[in-house]
Amino acid sequence: TGIRFTTDNQQLVDASDIVILSVPPHTASEIGIGIAGQLVISVMAGLTIERIAALTGATRIIRAMSSPAAEIALAYSPWCANARINDQDRTAVSTLFNACGRTDEVPNEDQIDHFTAMTGPVPGFVAYYADCMVQHAINQGIAPEIAIRAIRQLFLASGTVLADAEPTPGEQVQAMIDYAGTTAAGLLAMQDTDLAQAIEQGLQAAYDKAKTIA
Repeated sequence: TGIRFTTDNQQLVDASDIVILSVPPHTASEIGIGIAGQLVISVMAGLTIERIAALTGATRIIRAMSSPAAEIALAYSPWCANARINDQDRTAVSTLFNACGRTDEVPNEDQIDHFTAMTGPVPGFVAYYADCMVQHAINQGIAPEIAIRAIRQLFLASGTVLADAEPTPGEQVQAMIDYAGTTAAGLLAMQDTDLAQAIEQGLQAAYDKAKTIA
């Protein structure tokens, strides 16, 4: 009761105060809508505010990047806006994304592309590192199901500590090195490799793709 359904995109837009665009970037040109003053929030990777305006006729546009973790209220959803949005629009988008996790307004679209690479994929790059640890454990004779369970719990605990602790990730790394225990030995060995450079190269490649995906 009180809920209307439609399969017509334009009918949906006409009945809405806020329009959220969330389709694969390569299908954006098929949306087929005209915006008559509504606030538009896009979470389509790679589509610029200028492009969204050209496709929809919108004048109040917010471009954001969220992640599948929004489903469990753990997404990080940065956003930026064109000059036409107002304080009410900012409140609306902040309320929306805070309900999905955490959010920040950032100053430009280039930063949205960087966050598309870094925080858009969940579990993404974190899963790759976790799998490396799982494979190491298996190579040492640990049962695969135990290795997977242990590393999943490690990342759950680590994510919680990183999210809630006052020290930055870098400060936590240094504290572990200063403690001079087993973790310090591992961290120092990793710092002597090109691991940091490999991570930077991977993130740069993902950023470059974000610039061309649409």
